[in-house]
Amino acid sequence: MEDDFGTLFKSIRACTDCGERFAQTKTSHQPNPIFQVSSSARLCIAGQAPGLRAHTSGKPFTDPSGVRLRQWMGIDETAFYDAEKLAIAPMAFCFPGYNAKGHDLPPPPQCAKRWRNDLFRALPQIELIVTVGKPALAWHRPDMKAKLLGEAVAGGIVDDGKIPVLPLPHPSWRNNAWLKGNPWFETDILPVLRAEVARLVR
Repeated sequence: MEDDFGTLFKSIRACTDCGERFAQTKTSHQPNPIFQVSSSARLCIAGQAPGLRAHTSGKPFTDPSGVRLRQWMGIDETAFYDAEKLAIAPMAFCFPGYNAKGHDLPPPPQCAKRWRNDLFRALPQIELIVTVGKPALAWHRPDMKAKLLGEAVAGGIVDDGKIPVLPLPHPSWRNNAWLKGNPWFETDILPVLRAEVARLVR
């Protein structure tokens, strides 16, 4: 099992499938798969795709969104970047580039189609997936795809016999207005998140 895990890990790290696509973006960058997994982590953060700062640093969530996410979770960088305790598996492993308005492009769907099922089969010990944003929620809970993200987040942990999922909004500054208009997220959802982090990571 460890050999299979190591082979999959190396294959994802070496993936260049989207190289031509990335070369045509404004940043004209090369593939740089960024993720954090181990055979012991029990909690997984499923985000969208690395941003430019993460692409440059080689570490996920090395940006203001990561600062806010860690605040939501109630942990510091040491715990967050401990692969033995916390897995981070975005829907696309590489920075997708910018659109004409300078916003991150959506995660290329072929990344998840190629790698995601194999990756989670190699991570049977995961007890909770925290989805960050709608693409990850739609993949891990396709039955909730049609729901508004706020409605999904308000429902808390979804546990129907599969790996339980806790939906979160994206911690980007672009969601500041949503966060301000939905104070229940801080009072009702964050305590649940922090309790699960304390149980699975600390």
